[in-house]
Amino acid sequence: MKKLIDHFNNSNSPKQFSIKYVEYLTEILKTLNFETIEIIIEKFLETTEKGSTIYYIANGGSAATATHFANDISIGTYLNNHIPIKSVSLCDNLSVLTAVGNDYGYEDIFLKQLEVLLSKEDILLALSVSGNSENIIKAVNYAKSIGSITIGCTGFNGGELKSLVDINLHIPTYKGEYGPVEDVFMILDHIIYSYIKIFNFL
Repeated sequence: MKKLIDHFNNSNSPKQFSIKYVEYLTEILKTLNFETIEIIIEKFLETTEKGSTIYYIANGGSAATATHFANDISIGTYLNNHIPIKSVSLCDNLSVLTAVGNDYGYEDIFLKQLEVLLSKEDILLALSVSGNSENIIKAVNYAKSIGSITIGCTGFNGGELKSLVDINLHIPTYKGEYGPVEDVFMILDHIIYSYIKIFNFL
């Protein structure tokens, strides 16, 4: 958390820290690979032609972003005169998550769902700040084994996920800085959602 701690130590009030946090987040956003974002948007748009589905997986706070992603990309971008994008978060079914966690282990909560749902033409998008969550890695390995497109969004040094997926958007931050990385995950959702919404409207 080096940068955030530095900003805290150099602030004399919550207001000053807030200003420095936003400035830091702005610096991070400017480092993003916008060509990668373009590729992700293009892959999302291709799902309408194939009739395929985008699945999202994540843990903790990022799981809430996965749910938000699924909502925005499916219902949020849908207009009556367009084919909708099928978009599903695998973080949302509490009965399934607890059944798999109890019967197989937490490391399989996404893998077991993908074994039932995922097809070769689908996309799997994994949000993982550390890039090292076992349940994420197992799920991505399965998706790759059947030929699905895998997309990862990572922070810190990217972990194992960064080099494992087909397409990776990396948010470079110091270890432990979950907030800024998860902020960018949410902004990425809204960039993609906004582009597709306007694309469909026009």
